[in-house]
Amino acid sequence: MLALVQRVAQARVEVDGGVVGAIGQGMLVLVCAEPSDTPAQAARLVDKLLKLRIFADAAGKMNCSVVEVGGGLLIVSQFTLVADVWSGNRPSFTAAAPADLGRALFEVVLRLARERHPNVHSGVFGADMQVHLVNDGPVTIPITVR
Repeated sequence: MLALVQRVAQARVEVDGGVVGAIGQGMLVLVCAEPSDTPAQAARLVDKLLKLRIFADAAGKMNCSVVEVGGGLLIVSQFTLVADVWSGNRPSFTAAAPADLGRALFEVVLRLARERHPNVHSGVFGADMQVHLVNDGPVTIPITVR
């Protein structure tokens, strides 16, 4: 699984003009499943997200997790994270999981995150979404779970 984590001061996702998910301080997490991904990888991703120390401690060092700062998680499916642009100018997305597998793994990520953290929101799988964020830092971290 692939994820792109952005530390945010705030973020929200809109679908059809309405807000479907929003957080204040926390992490916007863009998630993409690949064809060989499994629920075990989804679980490892959630573990990594909840333990990732990208928030400032009292000394201003990136030493705290989203759990420790009481931040939110806004999790959004984004198959374009696997885009291959090296063989032309039009991105290829053939490395993305089929929609049914992608949806199932995205739902595993959401379920596990909600079981372990009280402030989890999401976009809508497969929807045309508008994502608004204020990147804090900026801090943007790619994660690959194999």
